[in-house]
Amino acid sequence: MTVKPASESVNLAFAAMLEEKARFVNSILQKILTEQTDMNPDLAKALAYTLLAPGKRIRSILALWCCELVFGRIDQNAQIAAAAIEMVHTYSLVHDDLPAMDNDDFRRGRPTCHRAFDEATAILAGDAILTLAFEILSTRIGEPDMAMKLVAELAQAAGPGGLIAGQIADLKATGTAGTIEALEYIHTNKTAKMFCCAAVMGGICGRADEGQLQCLRDYGLKIGLGFQIADDILDVSASSEQLGKTAGKDAKAAKCTYPAVVGLPRAKQLEKNLAAEALAALKPFGQKADPLHQLVLALLERIK
Repeated sequence: MTVKPASESVNLAFAAMLEEKARFVNSILQKILTEQTDMNPDLAKALAYTLLAPGKRIRSILALWCCELVFGRIDQNAQIAAAAIEMVHTYSLVHDDLPAMDNDDFRRGRPTCHRAFDEATAILAGDAILTLAFEILSTRIGEPDMAMKLVAELAQAAGPGGLIAGQIADLKATGTAGTIEALEYIHTNKTAKMFCCAAVMGGICGRADEGQLQCLRDYGLKIGLGFQIADDILDVSASSEQLGKTAGKDAKAAKCTYPAVVGLPRAKQLEKNLAAEALAALKPFGQKADPLHQLVLALLERIK
């Protein structure tokens, strides 16, 4: 399948739709934080600083759209699932930026949590956001069976067989020559499994059947890996202002990235191949999957 560029008018309309959905996710997160009335004030300030920082909310939007795709609408369960996946993603960023990890000074266009507060507060804020994600899934999903499935899906994607596995492999690979196999392992676990999880959680909330869930799983993995390759490319081609974080840091830290291992031209081709594979996974849904189709094209063309 050939990936065709979208027209400028379609791009603008889709960008507006993404911004609207991001604002919707922000309102959900704000409401959940406001309801945490017994939280330590200093911790509450750190949580609000990190969780409500400007972000694309791609994973949470993906969960909402996948629910809408199979269910016809976005219900309360999908909103909670979207908030939970955003919380886990945000916690991972807070911890990833710590001095013991990537030691970064900026995230989402502002000082990282440990720079804005202190290292101990950042660690505890990340812990709190992670724990809160599972609290809301276990207490605010209306159907117990659905809650169990959502908790299991998120725990598997974010745990030692997913996100954490990718993070430690990423740390161990720093400063090494790296291989394409190592890259795929790192980025599949660190990034793609969380995209896959978002898509599947949306499908679960929408009561998708096994065939639909498998399509969403395939789509999520492909778009997630493509997103990470795009991230690697942007690190060497975009400015810090565009990225909202320090540009060129991967190369400076000798990180194992696609441009470093396979070169920029092949990295771009791999990104296009994955976009085509993601689109192919949506075929059974037909025109109803247009937002997810447009998301693939938007991520392929992203500049930040």
